[in-house]
Amino acid sequence: MKVLVTAKQVATVDDDDFEVGVDGVDEQFLEYDLNEWDEYAVESGVSFAEECDDDVEVVSVTIGPEQTEETIRMVLAKGVDRAIRVWDDALDEDALRDVETKAALLEAVAERESPDLVLTGVQASDDGLGATGVALAATMDVAWAAVANDVEIDADAETVHARRELEGGLEEVTDVALPAVLTIQTGINEPRYASLRGIRQAQRKEILPLGLDDLDVDATQLKRRLSVKSTRVPETTSTATLFEGEADETATDLAEMLRDEGVTAE
Repeated sequence: MKVLVTAKQVATVDDDDFEVGVDGVDEQFLEYDLNEWDEYAVESGVSFAEECDDDVEVVSVTIGPEQTEETIRMVLAKGVDRAIRVWDDALDEDALRDVETKAALLEAVAERESPDLVLTGVQASDDGLGATGVALAATMDVAWAAVANDVEIDADAETVHARRELEGGLEEVTDVALPAVLTIQTGINEPRYASLRGIRQAQRKEILPLGLDDLDVDATQLKRRLSVKSTRVPETTSTATLFEGEADETATDLAEMLRDEGVTAE
């Protein structure tokens, strides 16, 4: 059985002392790491493989330039067997890739790998679109379950038992026939840290670079639908009143303010 897991590298701002320009936060203030939701998806795939006594191959896929290989190595150190990195000169490194583009590239990888199960994070922390996994399932024409917070995989029955979050605090328990795509919610498990042994082993594991020609994808079909026009720090306004002093003094001030606002006790 083969499990394909998405692993997106995202940029984060480490502290509050940063500058925002027209094109976004300056590179010097950014740090890069594995997307939080994908981290839980990776753990789900690796844990399942361990439960099956290595009868399962876990393959990660990342869309990004060579810079992403540092993050990919950490994914491999967590127990993923091998990795695929999709990139091409036709893909703009600074572009905000839309859902359709990502789904098309991931579907091309899935067609090449023929996985029984695809695991993605529910969303990415940089764009928050939360639609790539479901769009991928539609492109692959397979079953799916979104926002899964508990998963039991029955490989013999070729079925996934999934509990998924719905709106309004409701949950749904459903069976999904394989092959399928699941989008994994945070909290479904406890992602492991990469051990020193795992980090050493990761250096020997394969990261296969694939371009558009390798995936038989026509660059003209990847229409760029999203772009960043400008960025800025949002203006903040505050109508809060801070009372300072002893409790009896602040209580008196609060009572006076409430009376001025027309708030009275009956």
